Amino acid sequence: MHIPPYHKKPSWQRFLIGIVIGGIIAYCIVIFMYGAMYERLLEQNLDLQSQVTELKNQNEALLEDKEDLDEKAKEPLVINTVEVKITNEEQLRLDRLIIHQLEEMVKQEISHVIGQDINVIDKSDQLLISTIENKGFTVDDFTYYFDVSKLTISQTVKLTVEAKVSN
Repeated sequence: MHIPPYHKKPSWQRFLIGIVIGGIIAYCIVIFMYGAMYERLLEQNLDLQSQVTELKNQNEALLEDKEDLDEKAKEPLVINTVEVKITNEEQLRLDRLIIHQLEEMVKQEISHVIGQDINVIDKSDQLLISTIENKGFTVDDFTYYFDVSKLTISQTVKLTVEAKVSN
């Protein structure tokens, strides 16, 4: 058996060279397409990994925030400050010094509520009102009595009082 010598004919040589060059070009195209596809997939993978990392960090931060809020919710709310406002200061023609002294005296009278639980003070609000209304506050030979017109109990106890002068 003998293989005919087609490799010596120029038409077959062109055909074989065309097959080799076509194979090389096809291989280069496949490699280019594979590289471009792999590059896109790698970029998408990196984007998805960064999103996952970001979402994990966000989730951890939210969980920590939730734990902090749970801890704060378990802590009882306490009273931090007391504010006093005299409503009829102009009618009694009180100057600033007397107003300041009276407000400070009322604050000192109920200063024991600072640091206490809001629920305890809320339950005993009538006692707080009675404490202020039944005590006379003396400034410059005048005794002042107060009627509580408004009491707000939160982290800041706000008292709105009306003053009466007694000689």
